[in-house]
Amino acid sequence: MIHEAGENYLESIYILSQRQGGVVRAADICAYLGYSRPTVSAALKQFRQDGYAEVDEHNHITLTEKGLAIAEKIYERHVVLSRMLMALGVDEKTALEDACKMEHDLSDKTFQCIKAHYLQNNT
Repeated sequence: MIHEAGENYLESIYILSQRQGGVVRAADICAYLGYSRPTVSAALKQFRQDGYAEVDEHNHITLTEKGLAIAEKIYERHVVLSRMLMALGVDEKTALEDACKMEHDLSDKTFQCIKAHYLQNNT
């Protein structure tokens, strides 16, 4: 089972790959998360060993199917929760910060109910 910090890394790789046309390097993750190079390198080594990410000969990082599934799940939660909070009147900065905290701890069942409610009332 992957922990919150790991989910944040995978989500970050996913976001960066979307922004940068699929090319993500360790330096990009360091800049995005504000972590040191050794910290990111250690995490990437673990992700490779656990089958969540791959690094090619050009040091481009890609998520495996397993890693992508987690990243997409966490990213969807982040987007829905932050938009829902903003729709409730929470300022954007606070909504984004709170969504980041909430996205990891909700059960799938609760998130699906929140998502259905949000979509029903905001589409």
